[in-house]
Amino acid sequence: MNALGKSESWSMLEQLANETRNDRIADYFKADPDRFDKMSLRLGELFLDYSKNKVSPQVMDALFEMAKQSPLASRREQMFSGETINVTEQRPVLHTALRNLSDAPIVVNGQDVMPEVRASLEKLRAFTEQVRNGQWLGYTGKRIRDVVNIGIGGSDLGPSMVCRALIDYQHQEMNVHFISNVDGRHLKKVLKGLDPETTLFVVSTKTFSTQETLLNANSAKRWFQAQTQSTTTDMGQHFVAVSTNINAATEFGIREDSIFEFWDWVGGRYSLWSSIGLPIALSIGFDAFIELLEGAFIMDQHFREAPFEANMPVVLALIGIWNINFLSAETQAIIPYDQALHQLPAFLQQLDMESNGKSVDIDGNPVSHATGPIVWGQTGSNGQHAFFQLLHQGTRFVPIDFIATLKPEDDTKDHHFALLTNMLAQANAFMNGDTQNDQYASCPGNRPSNVLLMDELTPRNLGALIALYEHKVFVQGAIWNINSFDQWGVQLGKRLANEISRDIEQQSDKYDPSTQGLMEIVKQHLNTGTTNSDPAVEKMEEGSSR
Repeated sequence: MNALGKSESWSMLEQLANETRNDRIADYFKADPDRFDKMSLRLGELFLDYSKNKVSPQVMDALFEMAKQSPLASRREQMFSGETINVTEQRPVLHTALRNLSDAPIVVNGQDVMPEVRASLEKLRAFTEQVRNGQWLGYTGKRIRDVVNIGIGGSDLGPSMVCRALIDYQHQEMNVHFISNVDGRHLKKVLKGLDPETTLFVVSTKTFSTQETLLNANSAKRWFQAQTQSTTTDMGQHFVAVSTNINAATEFGIREDSIFEFWDWVGGRYSLWSSIGLPIALSIGFDAFIELLEGAFIMDQHFREAPFEANMPVVLALIGIWNINFLSAETQAIIPYDQALHQLPAFLQQLDMESNGKSVDIDGNPVSHATGPIVWGQTGSNGQHAFFQLLHQGTRFVPIDFIATLKPEDDTKDHHFALLTNMLAQANAFMNGDTQNDQYASCPGNRPSNVLLMDELTPRNLGALIALYEHKVFVQGAIWNINSFDQWGVQLGKRLANEISRDIEQQSDKYDPSTQGLMEIVKQHLNTGTTNSDPAVEKMEEGSSR
C-alpha cells in the first residue's frame, strides 16, 4: 500500500465510511436546516450546491484534512509557477498561462513565456477579425462563409463543445464545422454542400503527424483541388494550421504566416485556450474569446487563493474522491439541463479519463486505490427517458452532476421553466426516493448529486465552468499521487494502428492469431494494394495527446 493508503486521514475516512454506511442524505437536512447554506458556494455567476451528497460534516472535515496533508498545495503552486510537474515527459503544465490576464510573468527555464502567449493572441485577433470582417477572401475574391476544423481529441472536443455551447454568439454569416472521425462518412457529410471558394480549413494537430487528422486533411485538400482545379498557391487562402511543426505544415501546402503556434507545455485536452481555439474565435469573435479566457482566469485565481473549505474545485474533487474511494462509485454522470451544453459530457469524459485514467503513481509504483471514474452523460430531458431508470432503481451507485443555466430565452420561457423544474425534481427524487407499497414502483433514493447553476450561458461563465472541472481533475490527481498530464495509453493504440497499416500485406507471427485473421479479412474486403502510411503519419506523436 502506498503512502496515501497508509495515511491517518485515509484511515479516518475509511472508518467514517463504515460508520455512515446506513446514513440517509435526507436525514442530514433534518439534523441541520442550514445544510444547504453551509454546503453551497458561489463564484461570480457560477453556483455550486453540494449538499445532496452522502457526506456528514465529519466526513467533510476529514476530506479537507486529507487534502491539507497531501501534496496538493505544493503541486498547485508548482503548476502555476511553471515548474515541471509532468514528470514522465519532463514538461511544465501551463494551460493557466494561456488565460493569464494579469501582468505577472510566468517563467519557464529562466524565460517569461507571457510575451509569446500575448503575441500568439495578437496573431489570433488579427486573423479572426480579417476573416469575420470579410477582409480575408478566398482565391476567387469571395468572403469566407464556412470554417471546417480538422482535428481529433483535444484539437476537436474543446473547440467543438465551446462553439456549440455559444451558438448564440456565432457570426451570422459564417458557419463552423468539425471533422474528427477518420471514418470517410464524417468527412463526406461535412463537405457535402460546401462551396470550396468560400470555405476555410483549419488543420489542428500539435506535431502535424496525427494519423486521423492528416488523412482527413489530405482528403480535404484533394477535394478542394478537384472542385476548384486550383493551384497550390490558391490553397493559401483556404488552409491554415495550428501546429508546433512548421516544416510539416508548409510541406502540406500551408503558408508559414498562416500557421498558428502553441507549445509543448499545452496538453491536448487543455488546449482550447491556445491557438487550438482558433475556430472558437472565428465563430464567436475575438472579444468573446477573451471573455472565455477571463472566466477561466477568474476560476484560476479562486483555485489558487481560496482556502480549501471555500474552494470550488477542491470541494468538487473531494466529494468525488469520497464517492470513488470510500463509497465505491465507478462512474460519474454529467447531466446538462441545457441543450447548448450537449457536448459537455464528451469533453469532460476526455478531460477526466485521459488525465486520471492511471494505475501507476507519479513515482512509478502501482496504486492501491481507485483513480479516475468512467465519465459519461447526456442532456437531462433525454436522459430521463433513457438511463435514469437504472439510476433510480438499478444496482449501480452513480453520483450525478446536474448543470443548468438560469436565464431563459425570451420566446421559450415555458420550455426553460419545464427544463429547470425537471432538473430540480430529479435531484430531489434521487435523494429522497419514493417508498411505495408496490415494490416494483419503489425507488430507494439516497443517490448523491451536485447541482451547478450558471446565471446565463456566456463566454465568461462557460470559461469558469471548464476551468472548474480542469482544476477538479488536477486536485484528484494530486491527492492520488498520479500524473494527470501524460497519456501513454493513447500512444499505444496510435503506434499499433500505424504498424498494422504497414504490415497488413504480410503474414507474421508478430500478431496473435485473432489479429492476423482479422487483418486478412480486412485486406480481402478492402482489396488493399499498398496501405503503407504517409511518411508524415509514420512519425507518430510521442508523449502528446494531439
